[in-house]
Amino acid sequence: MIRIFLTGYMGAGKTTLGKAFARKLNLPFVDLDWYMEERFHKTVGELFVERGEAGFRELEKNMLHEVGAFENVVISTGGGAPCFFDNMDFMNRNGKTVFLNVHPDMLFRRLRVAKQQRPILQGKQDDELKEFIIRALEKRAPFYSQAQYVFNADELEDRSQIEKSVEKLRDLLKL
Repeated sequence: MIRIFLTGYMGAGKTTLGKAFARKLNLPFVDLDWYMEERFHKTVGELFVERGEAGFRELEKNMLHEVGAFENVVISTGGGAPCFFDNMDFMNRNGKTVFLNVHPDMLFRRLRVAKQQRPILQGKQDDELKEFIIRALEKRAPFYSQAQYVFNADELEDRSQIEKSVEKLRDLLKL
């Protein structure tokens, strides 16, 4: 039985690498955010506003436990999911956890072009965005560092890099 949890900051490539990796292993791919949106017919942003952060994080934990019972699956968590409740312990007990580590400069480049799709980043100037990313990574590091594996996900910019990363991840996890 294979159950892999991909964790990391927004823009780390959890969905990009996760989809390609699951396809290579011929496994289903579940993006936790998409799963929640499909289940509740609302965007993650709407759920967050409607329930507040505490209510959203409780819902996210419940959905993580639900998808964490699936077998033979690759799961991409939300960037904040590992940082609340016992979510990292739960993932470590129930599967292989991989922290997609990305240099802050690379995250900045990726998120800078995706600001409009991410409400928490909208309206931030470049220097504010860089500082926001660095501070968030510092806060989340104690949680991300609990992952069983650390994978450098700086190189996911084109199909060739994604394919190479899939093979490197496969080697790392011995699959």
